[in-house]
Amino acid sequence: MTDVVEALRGETGAMAELLSELIRIPSVGGSDAEVRIQERLAAWMRDEGLEVDHWPIDVDAVAAEDAFPGMEAPRTRAWGLVGRLPGTGGGRSLMLNAHVDVVPPGALDAWTEDPFGGRVAGDLVYGRGASDMKGGLVAALFAVRALRRARPRGDVLVACVVGEEDGGLGSYALLRRGWRADACVIPEPTGLDVVPANAGALTFRLRVRGRAAHAARRDTGVSAVERFWPVFAALRDLERRRNADVDPLMRRWTLPYAIEIGTVRAGDWSSTVPDELVAEGRIGVALGESEQAARRALEQAVADACAGDDWLRDHPVEVEWWGGRFASARLPADADGLLERLRDAHTRVTGRSPDVWGAPYGSDLRLLTGLGGIPAVQYGPGDVARMHGPDECVSVRDVAVAAQTLAALALAG
Repeated sequence: MTDVVEALRGETGAMAELLSELIRIPSVGGSDAEVRIQERLAAWMRDEGLEVDHWPIDVDAVAAEDAFPGMEAPRTRAWGLVGRLPGTGGGRSLMLNAHVDVVPPGALDAWTEDPFGGRVAGDLVYGRGASDMKGGLVAALFAVRALRRARPRGDVLVACVVGEEDGGLGSYALLRRGWRADACVIPEPTGLDVVPANAGALTFRLRVRGRAAHAARRDTGVSAVERFWPVFAALRDLERRRNADVDPLMRRWTLPYAIEIGTVRAGDWSSTVPDELVAEGRIGVALGESEQAARRALEQAVADACAGDDWLRDHPVEVEWWGGRFASARLPADADGLLERLRDAHTRVTGRSPDVWGAPYGSDLRLLTGLGGIPAVQYGPGDVARMHGPDECVSVRDVAVAAQTLAALALAG
């Protein structure tokens, strides 16, 4: 084990080079580059001697299934990818599950770097996806490459999945194809801490009706924008109540179960009282809470706001649920010591024990544990604060530490 871990310490240059190359593939969810990066990774795996399963996902058929977790980015094609390093026998199998899709870069003038330039500056690699989660993907790839020399007893799988950012298409298709393991580590950015639980998130749409009139006679109309204010206030009050008493794993966060309105569209002419407002947002699902209970809580808050407004009482706000569905999830209590084994592996590599906490956002953990029955935790390089923001970056040293820890975990299994 020591030889494998030590060998990875000298691989930081190669890790930075591959990470930079992957960042330069702008694999925004639903884009052609989401397909191209899978092709590049399949080639890398074959070159490294892994058994490779690279298959086209029938997006329409998968999306039509009742258990499908939702999708927001339109896709006409997508590919699944798993690389397998066979074990010598008698050990636990381990899956390393990493998503290849990234969110759009946002306003380019907010970046001091090219979002898809992959620039290496000292210990840092910059670009969209560096932290979330191509750094973790590279850690998984290099861990498996190093394990070829040591041959763990159990199989080691590297699953490269698409569509994690907008619902979980890739991991759902992976499970549907029959891939399983005794345990799974998702190398999402956790700052090299261990995350055995995730809050969930549901996407909603609110439609507020008003009555159009000429702006010069706005008193004869009803502004949908104004009628939205009491609804927005009700959502903020609901958020406060839902975060008043939370699971101990989530107390690290000031707002573990956030409710936010992400987009608002209203009106069609500057001189007309807007007769419709459409707001889209997300509600956090608490640990142990069902998706249905979270929906009911939001629907009731909206209904109560409407009941207290003269106009909305007769023209209630419509609530629609759409897009990705992220249930909350946590590592089962009977997970065969995965949490402890991962903490031990990290401690052996770094000399310190990692912290353990729950994440306030959804991930594929809930699919792997819920649908797949695979005990899963998150552990990887990168700062949560860098996710989805400008000048996203990751420390190559942390990528190397993650690779070492993942290799140590596989060898101990």
